[in-house]
Amino acid sequence: MTTATAQTAPVAPGTDALGGRVSTGKAPGTEGTALGRTLRYALLILFVVLILIPLYVLFVTSFKRSEDVNASQAWTFPSAWSVDGWRAAWDSLSPALFRSVILATSVAVLSAALGSLNGFVFAKWRFPGATTIFTLFLFGMFIPYQAVMIPLQGMLLDVQGTPGFSWFDGIAKLIAVHVIFGIPICTLIFRNYYATALPNEILEAAKVDGAGMLRTFRSIVLPISAPGFVVTMIWQFTSAWNDFLFALFLTNRNTGPVTYALNELAGGQNPDYPSIMAGVLLASLPTLLVYILLGRYFIGGLMSGSVK
Repeated sequence: MTTATAQTAPVAPGTDALGGRVSTGKAPGTEGTALGRTLRYALLILFVVLILIPLYVLFVTSFKRSEDVNASQAWTFPSAWSVDGWRAAWDSLSPALFRSVILATSVAVLSAALGSLNGFVFAKWRFPGATTIFTLFLFGMFIPYQAVMIPLQGMLLDVQGTPGFSWFDGIAKLIAVHVIFGIPICTLIFRNYYATALPNEILEAAKVDGAGMLRTFRSIVLPISAPGFVVTMIWQFTSAWNDFLFALFLTNRNTGPVTYALNELAGGQNPDYPSIMAGVLLASLPTLLVYILLGRYFIGGLMSGSVK
């Protein structure tokens, strides 16, 4: 009587018999050889240094005196630290900074609110032509701003000239434009989030209990929408804060946001480099703080609803 011996194929390290990966018990980033880990960290450090070099030049130049700024000393620390550049930048940019805060905050809140409503309807409420209308919404993401700038400016001037709409100028114009152009991307983000993260059974139970669409949205959908709101609000805040093209066409130096004022500060025949560098840092500080404080929520929001 013979006994058959089962032959098993060799199993690669870090995998099971079926080819799936198994945990090695090591922390992420510690797998591989010592040489591989060293090269990985060396590349990361190199990228960090390359990214921080412009920030270093901005910082040291902003504290120099105008007469000390030249190409040969761009990398050196100031011989005498001065805050005159920061003072001049603040005096020039502070009114526009406050206008930009109003602009970016309003755009972020309004765009996220409208995107949430639209995304809920397209994800969970089926009606004739829903797919076609959603596709038309998405077309707004691919329209170059430069292609519509002239007719858009003329249309907004007509609205401003209408009796009772004289207030529709400056930041009010930019808020309306950024909200309109932000609706497609906000709708897409919320629609994808609700399609995967919101079970249909919950909506059916609410319908059985007699809740209408608005009551369902207010009582059930909104409480679980925080990840989507974080993503869309950060996205729209950054887009509105950094915009210059719309500001150039639709505002002026007295009504424009900080990007317009920064362009005015950097212009002229004899630029004051310390105040320009300080102005750049001031103008970029709000978005930098947003991503430092809320960056992990932004990534988490993007991943929320990606799988059921």
